[in-house]
Amino acid sequence: MLFKRFAIGLIWRIVLLILLSTGLVYCILQIYLAKGDAVYWLGSILLFGLIIYRGTDLFHYANSTNRKLTRFFDSIQYDDFSIKFSSDNTYGKSFQALNKQFNKVLESFRKIRAENEASLHLVNTIIQNVQTGLLLYDQYGRIELSNSSACKLLGFYRLKNISELKANHLELAEKLLSTADKHFLYQSTNGLQVSVNIVAIRSGGQIKNLVSLQNIQPELQEKEVEAWQNLTRVLRHEIMNSLTPILSLIGTMKHIVDKELPASANDNGAQDDLQEALQTLESRGIGMINFVDGYRSFTSIPPPSFAEIDIEQLIQRMVNLLQPEMTVANIGFVIQNSTAGKLIYADPEQLSMVLINLVKNAKEALDHSNNPCIHIKSYAQNHSVFIEVIDNGPGIEPEALEDIFIPFFTTKENGSGIGLSLSRQIIQQHGGSIKVFSESGKGCRFVVQLKA
Repeated sequence: MLFKRFAIGLIWRIVLLILLSTGLVYCILQIYLAKGDAVYWLGSILLFGLIIYRGTDLFHYANSTNRKLTRFFDSIQYDDFSIKFSSDNTYGKSFQALNKQFNKVLESFRKIRAENEASLHLVNTIIQNVQTGLLLYDQYGRIELSNSSACKLLGFYRLKNISELKANHLELAEKLLSTADKHFLYQSTNGLQVSVNIVAIRSGGQIKNLVSLQNIQPELQEKEVEAWQNLTRVLRHEIMNSLTPILSLIGTMKHIVDKELPASANDNGAQDDLQEALQTLESRGIGMINFVDGYRSFTSIPPPSFAEIDIEQLIQRMVNLLQPEMTVANIGFVIQNSTAGKLIYADPEQLSMVLINLVKNAKEALDHSNNPCIHIKSYAQNHSVFIEVIDNGPGIEPEALEDIFIPFFTTKENGSGIGLSLSRQIIQQHGGSIKVFSESGKGCRFVVQLKA
């Protein structure tokens, strides 16, 4: 039988209880008939104690399966899958088979939990490393999930509630709490442009909001540069197509005036005036062609030739190149390099051109400054390398600050408006960014960010 050993144990315990009960009844009868013989009194007490002990043993023995089930369900309820069932294997094959099944079930739960933990860890790793910022919050604004991209994008180390955003991003916090707009563009006070998308999901009987934050500023800048390039290319093409035949015609007219138009004593210098006018037209036409042709570099930047570059060495070479010029101009040149041993993949020629352009712009801004100084600072942070060019000049007017990267825009008397546009385009091709911070009368700071 399946419960053979358990049944045998149960039967002999019951039989023993019956025998002990019979003995107790016998002793009680003898006490009653023998009028209180001490031996029967002692026997009755001893047998009664044995009956209590064996009865308790029978109760625990009969309830061993229930206790096993209770332990099994408790281990599942409290996720304690380290328990093993084997202590009562001696009770028979039925208990051995039951223990084996219990252990198999617990082992399955252990594997499922391990797989869930591994999957959760994988998902969390993906969420933390994805470039899109993610926030999950409930109807009360409590943030249950946020990744590093979201915190970095919003300028926080850690977020616990959407209301914390009101300190730096009041408009964004209000829109996230109202959730009236499911998709909108947000521009922060520092010029950051973010595409915000809100999706409502139901979890645990509650409505929660999943927010994705995508920094679209690099894409917008790239499209802006591309639009300017296309416009410049079209304008250059049209201007060149118009000026070339005009210059050819001017050359023909000069030849006619010089060689084929007969001189007359009564022309009162008209021929010389005509010759001078044609010369002026030709000179301005050639100047216009050279001017337009100078913008070819903006529309045809070659792709970077990436190589491993030591930032410290790159900056030092640039300093050695520009130091004599700064000494002649009596401009202080301060270098603060905190990127020793840091390497980046970049085109050394193009990157040097950008840095030299920034330093020369700073030098020109210091023409009328007292104690002029240019500070070059480099450091590494969050898997990026930053290079800052800082001057103590008059700064940039607020109305011009937003336009300095636009092609052809310049605040210099003889500037072309191409240098900074070209610099930003080069840095974007390197997967980085260039920003400017300035207050009128308090100098200017350009920050170049590149991937380490």
